[in-house]
Amino acid sequence: MPRGAISKDTGFRIQGIGKENFKMAEIKVNSYKDLLVWQMAMDISVDIYQLTMSFPSAEIYGLTNQIRRASNSVSLNIAEGHGRKSTKSYINFLHIALGSLNELESGILLSVRLGFAGEEDINKISKMISEESKMLYALISKLESKQ
Repeated sequence: MPRGAISKDTGFRIQGIGKENFKMAEIKVNSYKDLLVWQMAMDISVDIYQLTMSFPSAEIYGLTNQIRRASNSVSLNIAEGHGRKSTKSYINFLHIALGSLNELESGILLSVRLGFAGEEDINKISKMISEESKMLYALISKLESKQ
């Protein structure tokens, strides 16, 4: 099944990543855990923890911590926003998640420049970040169109 975001308000799943057009399909959402955009954010966090295990121990309170917190912030903000009563508040939390995603991407690019990780180490995560960003933007657009 292709990854996609599920709108809290509309119950639509946004399918199609990359250059494909997003297609809408009706689906029931019982919890933020049903959102594929949240599930991917969790997958990204797991991969980030695995990647940063090899970072120098001197960075445990520096870049390692910053990257891990940024990756955690994405799924946490999606979950918190989903639990809010208003669509406007939900959208705000999704924007915060996007900011954290950009922070994460910048952090892993810095880790390559510093020699803590190689380009090949971050390729999968970079693709996941790009896909997550597209899903978040699509979900935000859908929610904004319903306001």
